[in-house]
Amino acid sequence: MLGVGLLCLAAAPAAEAQFLVPTRKPAPTLSKRPETPALADPPAIQQQLLQAASLTTSFKESEALAVYQEILKTAPTHYLSLCQAAVLSVKIGARYSDETRKTAYFNAARSYADRALLLRPEGGESNYAVALALFNQATLYKAGARLAAFRDLRSNVYLATEHRPDLAETWQLLGRWQYRVAHYNLLERLYSKLVLGGVPEGGSSRQAIESLEQAHKIAPGNLQVCYDLARMCRYQGRRRRAIEVLRAAEKIPPITSEELVVSRLCRQMLPPLLRADARRQKRQNSVPSVPRGSTLDTLRTPTPSVSQKE
Repeated sequence: MLGVGLLCLAAAPAAEAQFLVPTRKPAPTLSKRPETPALADPPAIQQQLLQAASLTTSFKESEALAVYQEILKTAPTHYLSLCQAAVLSVKIGARYSDETRKTAYFNAARSYADRALLLRPEGGESNYAVALALFNQATLYKAGARLAAFRDLRSNVYLATEHRPDLAETWQLLGRWQYRVAHYNLLERLYSKLVLGGVPEGGSSRQAIESLEQAHKIAPGNLQVCYDLARMCRYQGRRRRAIEVLRAAEKIPPITSEELVVSRLCRQMLPPLLRADARRQKRQNSVPSVPRGSTLDTLRTPTPSVSQKE
C-alpha cells in the first residue's frame, strides 16, 4: 500500500512532517508549505498529535488512528486529523482479506477525506487522501463503478502532486493511476467512451514510469515504490533499469510484515530478469563484429565461378 502520514498544519513542530511513511531516516524538509496556514492548536491537541506521530513511527497504525479519531471528537474540522485518519484507514483496511471489513475501512477513509477536501479543496494532502480512498474503493467495485472511480479521482491525484510535489506517495499514486488507465482493455475503453464521456486523459506507460521515478528519487528506501517501478519497467521492456532498482531494493532491510512480503516479491522478480539479460548478452557476444568501412557484401566468401571450379 501507499504510505501514510500527512503534513501537520498545526503549530506543533514535531508533528509538522507527518505525511510520509515512518522511514529509517528523518523525513525530508518540506519544500512547500500548505497554502492556507492554520492557527496554532491547543496544547491538548498538540500533545495528541505528538502521540499519534509516535505511534505511526512505531508502525502502530490502529492506535494512531484511534488518537486522530479522539481529536476529531473535540475538533471535527481538524484538517491534519481528517487527512491522517483517511490514509490510515486505507492502510489498515487493505490488510483484511474480508471484503466487508475492507469496505468499512475504505468507506470511512472516503468520509474523512471528503471532509478534509471541503476544508481545503486545493490542498495537496486532502486531494491525496481522496484519490487514495477512491483508488482503493475501486478495487471492490464492479467494472462500471470501478471505471467511474478512476475517472473521478483524476483531478485529485494531479492536484496532490501539484501542491505536494515533495511527497513520494503522491507521485506513486499518480504513477499507478496512469499505468492502470493506459492499460484499459477494449471493453473498458468502449464503456468509458460510451458511458463516461471518454477515457481519462493522462494514461501513459511512459508517464507512469516517470512519476514512479520521481517517487523513487524522493524515497529510495521505500520498498513498495521500488517494486512498483521495477515491475512497470519490466512490463515496458526496460530490463536493465528494473534490475538496477531491484538490486537496490535487496539492500533495504524490511521492518514490517508488509515490507517483508514486498521484499520477497522483489527478490522473486530479479532472477528471471538476470537470466534474460544474460541470454541477451550471450547473443550479442556471439555475433561477429564488422570492421569499420566494411559491408556485408565484402565480408561474404566469394562464390567460385565455373572456370575456377574447372
